[in-house]
Amino acid sequence: MKDNNDKQIVSISVDGSQQLEALFNFASIGIVVTNHNGEILNFNKFAENQFGYTKEEIVGKRVEVLLPQAIHSRHVNYRHQYYEHPEPRVMGHGRDLYATNKNGGTFPVEVSLSHYKIGNETFVIAFVIDITVRKKQESLVLDQKKELERVTTEIREMNSELEQKIDDRTKMLREALVELEKSKEELSEAYENEKELSELKSRFVTMASHEFRTPLSTILSSAYLLEKYTEQLPDEKINKHILRIKAAVGGMKSILEDFLSLGKLEEGRVKVQMEKTEAVTVIEIIRNVIQEMDGMLKTGQHIQLNDSIYNDVLVDKQLLKNILINLVSNAIKFTQEHSSINISCDLSDVDLIIAIRDNGIGISQEDQEHLFERFFRAKNAANIQGTGLGLHIVAKYLELMNGRIEIKSKLEEGSVFTIYIPQN
Repeated sequence: MKDNNDKQIVSISVDGSQQLEALFNFASIGIVVTNHNGEILNFNKFAENQFGYTKEEIVGKRVEVLLPQAIHSRHVNYRHQYYEHPEPRVMGHGRDLYATNKNGGTFPVEVSLSHYKIGNETFVIAFVIDITVRKKQESLVLDQKKELERVTTEIREMNSELEQKIDDRTKMLREALVELEKSKEELSEAYENEKELSELKSRFVTMASHEFRTPLSTILSSAYLLEKYTEQLPDEKINKHILRIKAAVGGMKSILEDFLSLGKLEEGRVKVQMEKTEAVTVIEIIRNVIQEMDGMLKTGQHIQLNDSIYNDVLVDKQLLKNILINLVSNAIKFTQEHSSINISCDLSDVDLIIAIRDNGIGISQEDQEHLFERFFRAKNAANIQGTGLGLHIVAKYLELMNGRIEIKSKLEEGSVFTIYIPQN
């Protein structure tokens, strides 16, 4: 019986040794084992491929043969220091490390050290990773970042030029209005000029929207790719810059979409498709809008949804989504940080009722009378980005669905925008 136990123990020991040998030889990382003199005692197959030496060629040589000649003497001192105080560590933190292969070529590496003891003898294990591919990716990401900065600068310059052109055109319109008041005899002619200018403006807006959409989409795509690469190399500053670019581009795209939507409305190209829609689909539309607006939220802002609809409703789903995007984005823009925006959804006997409530800057009674006019901006919103078209477009969309919008607001207390979509 004892004989059998001894055989079993020997068998397990042999198997364990074979497993360790297999792990060493077939590991997907270079492994180099040295003694206290820096002599290489073992060299796995992955290391052979990394450095170009066979195990037979390299065993017995000093480990410095695997390093650039310029750092040999320094490395001897590092090696002695490590043997005096051996502990697991990652080498080269904060600086680049390089190794030398058999042909004398150098390549970037990451090295982790560990050790073990047999009796009084200490042995060091070096785990070596070739990071040549990673370095190339880092260089590619850096080049893309520079290109993105260049394109962003060009877009800003183009935007500045466009703003100047719009300012010039606005000035011309004001001068034309002054001339109309001075001369009744020229009223008819001035009216035709104004109509022509309006048509030119509409065509210009449509053209600008189409011309800018492609480069804006390209920038958003580039930002997404840069963000994807930086996940491999975390960099807080790069991520912050990406978010700023995406936010700026998103704002510009929103402005252009307002102009394009207005153009379609004025030309009668918006078709209404009122369809019976399940309650869960309506709630999903609202939740999707909230999710899309997440990137616009200021610090500490959050959106709450309270819904109490369970029956099918009659609605144009796309127009509803466009209306909610406008109203929710306005609530975010005109509300301070660390504030709550509340959305409620109810169904009465005659209407689908959706209300967006904020505690933002509010709107004066005087301005409320003009709130849905084209290009109108409230006096206390002059310093906040916007086109003055959003609420005008919302009112037009609701008009197409035979709906309406109401507002309740007080300065410095916030606003409630409520939309009603008939169900008969």
